Amino acid sequence: MVTVKLFGTLRLDSDVKELTAEADTIRALYPLVLAEIRKQKPDSGITEKALKSCLIAVNGKQATPQAKLRDGDTVYLFPAAAGG
Repeated sequence: MVTVKLFGTLRLDSDVKELTAEADTIRALYPLVLAEIRKQKPDSGITEKALKSCLIAVNGKQATPQAKLRDGDTVYLFPAAAGG
């Protein structure tokens, strides 16, 4: 079981701060996170594409979608920020 923490607009648009899931890679987490968001807030506009564009950290270290996960890991998803 891993803990997933959402930040920024992901948290604001989904009303989900944190969730737990069973997955062996970050890539495998995306549909699970999206399903939990839809469960909590069915009208959320968050898409799997938005999740895939996030910066990822595992246990405080930057990671890629291919990163292997172990029981007890904490995954942080930070949406890309834009400004002008």
